[in-house]
Amino acid sequence: MGKVKELKTPLTNSDIENLQVGDRITLTGQILTGRDAALPRLVKLIENGESPVVVEGAAIMHTAVSQAGIAPTSSNKTEIEGSIPPLSEAGVKMHIGKGALSPQTQESLEKQGSIFVVTPPAAALLTSRMTSSEVVAFPEEGIEALHRLEVNDFPGIVAVAHGKSIY
Repeated sequence: MGKVKELKTPLTNSDIENLQVGDRITLTGQILTGRDAALPRLVKLIENGESPVVVEGAAIMHTAVSQAGIAPTSSNKTEIEGSIPPLSEAGVKMHIGKGALSPQTQESLEKQGSIFVVTPPAAALLTSRMTSSEVVAFPEEGIEALHRLEVNDFPGIVAVAHGKSIY
């Protein structure tokens, strides 16, 4: 196994081009969060030129944020997977979650120069890498609101990149 690749947000095209399926990574900086309720709403705001957050070079994790911590939700739910292509087109470089993505979504990631990363499904580990959290949009969604997290050495494995998939 190769060395763990250390990344910092915001991510660049060069960061993404240098990753391959199976690479182990750690991510330091800001991660946006969202799932079924928040991500489609974010897409609509971006399409209307009203994004509440900067998505260029962003990493988005498919999760809710609660007192119990964070852990990835299934990324292949219609509402979440449907947000991946437009968010990638808007500048998101990394989507973090779990589960296989459709061939169409994989093609969209390749076309937009974005990747999909899976994380260990261990809420305690992931939460321990989070240093702060703030709601940045959709507070009425409670734990499913759009959050901005500050993380340090957040672990993951590249699952889809450059037209290839581990699934």
